[in-house]
Amino acid sequence: MAERALVVGATGIQGSAVAERLVRDGWEVFGLARTPQAQPGVTPVAADLLAPEGLARALDEIEPTHIFLTTWLRKETEAENIRVNAGMLRNLFDALRPAKSVAHVALVTGLKHYLGPFEAYGTGELPKTPFREDQGRLDVENFYYAQEDEVFAAADRDGFSWSVHRPHTVIGKAVGNAMNMGQTLAVYATICRETGRPFRFPGSEVQWTGLTDMTDARQLAAQLAWAARSPAARNEDFNVVNGDVFRWSWMWGRIAEWFGLEAEAFDGTVRPLEEQMSGDAETWAGIARKHDLREADLHRLASPWHTDADLGRPMEVVTDMSKSRRKGFTGYVATDTAFRDLFARLRDDRIIPA
Repeated sequence: MAERALVVGATGIQGSAVAERLVRDGWEVFGLARTPQAQPGVTPVAADLLAPEGLARALDEIEPTHIFLTTWLRKETEAENIRVNAGMLRNLFDALRPAKSVAHVALVTGLKHYLGPFEAYGTGELPKTPFREDQGRLDVENFYYAQEDEVFAAADRDGFSWSVHRPHTVIGKAVGNAMNMGQTLAVYATICRETGRPFRFPGSEVQWTGLTDMTDARQLAAQLAWAARSPAARNEDFNVVNGDVFRWSWMWGRIAEWFGLEAEAFDGTVRPLEEQMSGDAETWAGIARKHDLREADLHRLASPWHTDADLGRPMEVVTDMSKSRRKGFTGYVATDTAFRDLFARLRDDRIIPA
């Protein structure tokens, strides 16, 4: 059977990059979302993972060979996160089971596997960095673990292989995405440039001086595409980052330079973006009108709370990629290049001004 991919969450940062990569590699690609968007080479599938009957109708006769899971819903409590996100995967596998077409499922989670869920993020006894896959799970309820368990159970029942992929913060383009640091920093820098406000690092001393890493959405997509075809990747979990490490004390100046700004010296004071940008909705709407931008709603472009969570962490976060390197994945992206590429794409697509 020809390779036929179903990308679940195809309009998000991760899913759109995965779909783009698979199309380029010659796959037949279906993109599932509640509200699909036009994507070159992708057949849209409109469906809600929480509506089993409609989901089954939407997937009827598609018969995908490979599933790429890049979506989740955030709820008020971790118990609700577990119930809803596990339920979505259960509904999906139930809808796909009659066709018996699935050969491989790739699940994207993240470093909350090592750092804990939203309710206990970065607290308690955490594994030492660099994070490695063999460190296992924390002794805490986590919706990532629940998602994994749904994949494992379905794989045992239905006979497909699986892979789990854990990126750090993902750099990529997506309008309306709940966790989007690269785009958030682009919007923040634009506001600083347009208003003359200082370009201030919002995070902690540890993040300013310590080592960290990130994941370009293209790097994540490359690892998923590799794992889908590599026998060495079957039934394995993998970290995925760009392959370099950096300090924000260096990166902040590189970002400022791209926008023609001078980065304000960090004095050790945490100034969260959620506070700095709290009154910027009208400011952004004015910038959008002035420059004829495609999106005037600040909240569909920026997620300050998520960027604050990453840049305000009280510990150094570095991720080990030795496992996938040993098994044959050799992708690499310099993180400053990832930021510059994203900013150029946002400019070219009229999300931010030239």
